[in-house]
Amino acid sequence: MSVKPDAVFVPLNIAVLTVSDTRTFETDTSGELLASRAVGVGHRLVARELLKDDLYKIRAQVATWIADEQVQVVLITGGTGFTGRDSTPEAVDCLLDKRIDGFGELFRALSILDIGTSTVQSRALAGMANGTLVCCLPGSTGACRTAWEGILVEQLDARHRPCNFVAHLKPIGLCESRG
Repeated sequence: MSVKPDAVFVPLNIAVLTVSDTRTFETDTSGELLASRAVGVGHRLVARELLKDDLYKIRAQVATWIADEQVQVVLITGGTGFTGRDSTPEAVDCLLDKRIDGFGELFRALSILDIGTSTVQSRALAGMANGTLVCCLPGSTGACRTAWEGILVEQLDARHRPCNFVAHLKPIGLCESRG
């Protein structure tokens, strides 16, 4: 990681949503990976939910977090496949002010090393909404690890250069770190 020498780490407020018709909190290894990795590097887990794959319930939860002044990042795992029940991208896309096209492109480029051409079926996406970064990831733990290690750990770090997402987020963490 390229780090600006005088930059400081800014802890972010992160919400994790798992979308699954079969998982429980006890069996949710993907949501747990995202939550533990975020906390492990110094961010704050401010909410964690698990919902069935229902477009309107997903949309309502994400919209609530986007409107919440305390949530800066929403990480969603699951519901990005091609089955009739997979509706996370459709639930989230209309909520975004701006899409971050490079997120899905980079995720697929990284995941080709693990899953080969099956990566073309990934509908991973990200965007900004009301100063909140929203990332939609596949439900597999391996895919969440790929996204965290290959993209998120650096892009959620204010020290990463030449740019990162922190400067575009609601300034909750910045205010708290000054006090």
